[in-house]
Parts: sequence; structure tokens; C-alpha cells
Amino acid sequence: MESKSTFSVKELNKSFAGLKAVDNVSLHLETGEVLGLIGPNGSGKTTLINLMTGMLDKDSGHISLDSHNIGEMPAYRVPFYGLVRTYQTIRIFKNLSCLENAMIGALGVGTKHREAARLAVGLLEELGLGDKIDLPAQSLTFRDQRLLEIARALAAQPKFMLLDEPAAGLNEEETDELLSLLKPMPHSKKIGIIIVEHDMRLIMNLCNRLHVLNYGKTIAEGKPEDVRNNPEVVKAYLGSAAS
Repeated sequence: MESKSTFSVKELNKSFAGLKAVDNVSLHLETGEVLGLIGPNGSGKTTLINLMTGMLDKDSGHISLDSHNIGEMPAYRVPFYGLVRTYQTIRIFKNLSCLENAMIGALGVGTKHREAARLAVGLLEELGLGDKIDLPAQSLTFRDQRLLEIARALAAQPKFMLLDEPAAGLNEEETDELLSLLKPMPHSKKIGIIIVEHDMRLIMNLCNRLHVLNYGKTIAEGKPEDVRNNPEVVKAYLGSAAS
């Protein structure tokens, strides 16, 4: 039986000018799983992702990937240990081609140029961008730029991928296409995914488990159907999100 990698956050804390943005949050994830991170705007979701990826320094707590204490590493080192991310606001190199953008994910973790190109081409084709490989990234539609970010993240051959609102700005049909692309990835790529998203239809159809934040604190975690019926979650978030 193939061993699984584990990503773990324990008792993570972060304050800004006395405001507790992340308050004693713990979570765990194995490869093959999708964990949905949900909650109202301002609940601490993106701050948590920034802490997990080294974009922000934590005040206290522990972040580990397998046996590696990645919580003490600078952001540029974290992908070497198998953790990558996409961004709520698209961050691509607009004047570079799609191929060059995707290759950056592989080159950034030390993959040789020829192998990086091979990985990038395969991923772009897999995500439906195969006919746009040589186009400048700025010429892509908003949907395709979102997919390009995912291709770049996957090119690093991660163990875990954090997606920060990948369906933001997409219409219902495009969101369904995104779901169909993401759904098989945990098993086909042997990765774990943490996804921050407000589209509850996507979340409920994609995630094995949900972790709910409100005012920086964990208010619920568990299977989607259980979390959906949690009175505290309904009061804090789902009442408005589902309406």
C-alpha cells in the first residue's frame, strides 16, 4: 500500500495590530483528500493560506509537511517540500507565453529546462490549454488565466496544492468545468488539495471534508453534509451564502 504524505497545522495564531486574524487554528490533510476552507469574508481564510505558505510570518504554532517543519521556512523554499498555491487575484506573467508561465512552476523547484517544458506541455493539454501554448498569457480569457495558474502550480509536482478562490469570476458553466478538472486530481496526481471558495455547489461536490472559520476561529469541521447542517455554520455563513 502506497504511503500518504501528511500536511498539518497545529495551534496557529496571527494578529494584526491586536486583532486576532487566525486564532488557534489546527487542521490536517493527507494526499488523496480535498479539504474545503470556508467562512464569511474576513474570517481569516486567505490569512491562513498566507501563513501556511510562508507569505506571512506566524505568531505561534506549527506547520509541517511529513517530517519537515515548513513553518519556519521562507516562502520561496516551501514549494521544494511539496506545497504550492494559487492566488485569489490572478498572478501570471502576462508578457510570457502560456508555456513559459507553466514552466516557471517546475523551474522554481529546480527541474531541468527540458523536463520543465515536458511537464508544462502535458499539464496545459490536460487543462484544455494545449492550443494556446505559444500565446502570451495576457491574451487568455479570465477562465483560461485561472487554469494557467493551476497548471503552473501543478508543474512543481507538489504533494499539496492550496487554491484560493479558483472559481472567483467564473460563470456557472465555467465553474462546472473547473469542478470536472479538479475532481480527479487528488488520485490522478496523488496530491492533497485545500480550497478556499464561496461557491457552495463547487465545495459540496468537490470536498471530502470542510473546515469552517469565523473571526479567525474554527467553528466546525467534518463531512460536508454534517457541516452544512451545523447550526453555528448556518448562522455565521451558510444562511447568507446559500441564499
